Amino acid sequence: MKLTLVGAGPGDPDLITVKGIRALQQADVVMYDALVHPELLDHCRPDALKVYVGKRRGAYSCMQEDINPLIVHYARQYGHVVRLKGGDSFVFGRGYEEIEFARQHGIETAVVPGISSSYAVPAAAGIPLTTRGISESFWVVTGTTKAGQLSSDLQLAAQSSATVVVLMGMHKLAEIMGVFIGLGKDEVPVAIIQNGTLADERTVIGTVQTICNRVDESGIGNPAIIVVGEVAQLGATDFVALEKQHSANC
Repeated sequence: MKLTLVGAGPGDPDLITVKGIRALQQADVVMYDALVHPELLDHCRPDALKVYVGKRRGAYSCMQEDINPLIVHYARQYGHVVRLKGGDSFVFGRGYEEIEFARQHGIETAVVPGISSSYAVPAAAGIPLTTRGISESFWVVTGTTKAGQLSSDLQLAAQSSATVVVLMGMHKLAEIMGVFIGLGKDEVPVAIIQNGTLADERTVIGTVQTICNRVDESGIGNPAIIVVGEVAQLGATDFVALEKQHSANC
């Protein structure tokens, strides 16, 4: 009996690791999430059982409390279970909870790290999270805690000069921007990237003050990540011109 957590990467199926592909090829059961690219399942053996356990806001959701016992069930019944999760399993992926639960039930575990969307999606959009003279560090913060509230770390992150990356935060965008506005950071650039690394990737760039309107105008939505900081404007060919145009249209 074995559980292997595999990070599927940020979206593009070519961005999974070679070790991740090998794990899929060896799996008896693959339990996969909503953000996993369907082409990745082509690496599975024809006789492997594929089980969808997606969790996505506004759609059918398999609760974590259901997923953990399912892992144990399939491991005992079939042998090797691969838990295929978007991004990296240990970055807001609840991967450690699954590993711990499996270990408590006597199941061998392994982890194959994945490329996290927190840095890969901005990179694919031309936005470096750090660059000399602009940003020396970055924060990665969840948009929603277990209690359904903003993380208290967001306030700390917003006070710093670092780039701030917010995952799973689109439904609280106005509230998140309010934290920065409260600190007088109205003009700080913001980028929102939907479907990062995929063919239908879309990026909207504005400022803390304007980004909510820009999102409404563009219709951009989940799955998306939020990047706040001076580096966000590096993804636009002419950030100043874009902001002037938006101001003129308001």
